[in-house]
Amino acid sequence: MAELRFDGRVAIVTGAGQGLGRQHALELAARGAKVVVNDLGGSLHGSGSSAGPAAAVVEEIKKNGGEAVANTDNVATPEGAEAIVRTALDAFGKIDIVVNNAGILRDKSFKNMAPEEFDQVIAVHLRGSFLVTHAAWPHLREQAYGRVVMTTSPAGLFGNFGQANYSSAKMGLVGLTKTLAAEGAKYNIKVNAIAPIAWTRMTEELFPPDYKEKLSVELVTPVVAWLAHETNEATGETYSVGGGRVARVFVAEGPGFTKQGGLSVEDVRDNWQQINEVEPYLLAKDIGEQTMAVFNAIK
Repeated sequence: MAELRFDGRVAIVTGAGQGLGRQHALELAARGAKVVVNDLGGSLHGSGSSAGPAAAVVEEIKKNGGEAVANTDNVATPEGAEAIVRTALDAFGKIDIVVNNAGILRDKSFKNMAPEEFDQVIAVHLRGSFLVTHAAWPHLREQAYGRVVMTTSPAGLFGNFGQANYSSAKMGLVGLTKTLAAEGAKYNIKVNAIAPIAWTRMTEELFPPDYKEKLSVELVTPVVAWLAHETNEATGETYSVGGGRVARVFVAEGPGFTKQGGLSVEDVRDNWQQINEVEPYLLAKDIGEQTMAVFNAIK
């Protein structure tokens, strides 16, 4: 089959100076996309800034025959997000693809986590993804085309000790993905999320050294590229990806227990096993379908 190309497409990749974002930018550019390489150039914890990482990726793309421009604005501020999108418009005239990848860590057990450490992580991961997508959204709607890829995490989907801030932000992105998929449907805007497992500076202390190659970032980017492609029709979905394995992750509802005419605490206690059954499950495509299941049960 024909090679998947992005000729004529313009992509923004945030947090693209290193790790996953860098690989996403390189791959999209290698396949013909014009890329805005955004990276604040700060530390893993979000402190400081440097133009070096973004500039280095742009130089690498150009050396390989691609087109790219660097941007060092902060995704966590409305002004920064607008500037990122403006960079794409000024350099390339439009925007087709947004890959929200920027992130920081402030890991700490919940009892020791300060409110500002919670807020700082939410600001970059969740609010930053909202702001950049929000700035791009009018342009995607106007041209009736767009592909948006969010970066959630297994920590958000399944929880992880010491990451109350990070996991909250990442699960929030799942909800944002589903809502934007619904709102973008009639404008041919597809919005999906990945939950990557990869060896990066964020995770290098979590995985055994011999997994560095097995969990390389190169094994995550193909899913991002596919979700960003014009022929992809999936939307509102989340995919776990790592080490060459790709799997759909979904929120479903079990059959539950229904009692007409009133529900008591004792009813809940006595039917707790049935309430916790998972099959047959309902995989609702939207809140309307889930609500109708409730209506059908109680009518």
